[in-house]
Amino acid sequence: MHPKQQGEDDMNSPIAKFVNWQVSTGQLDIWTSYHLAAGIGIAKIAEWLGQSDFWCVMWVVIIGVAWEIFEYFVEGMEQTYGTKKKWAYNTGADLIVEIGAAAWIMI
Repeated sequence: MHPKQQGEDDMNSPIAKFVNWQVSTGQLDIWTSYHLAAGIGIAKIAEWLGQSDFWCVMWVVIIGVAWEIFEYFVEGMEQTYGTKKKWAYNTGADLIVEIGAAAWIMI
């Protein structure tokens, strides 16, 4: 290990590089937190309505996919995200975040 040079910060850590990559590819944006909260909220509502853990998560999957389809037709891809690749990254990340949060909360 080399000692840090004066003025060098910790932005070269693997975690910082990963987060910067996620932001630059469109995976993380201001709406990610809303998807996280929606995944948890939908799962808890399903639980309160008596659904099994599996169906609580499936509610999130179904509503999340329906929402992304709705966004595709209303917002478009390149118009909102700039490229199809950024749209795909963002859509995938949104679904992973909300489904992952729902699955975690239902464990």
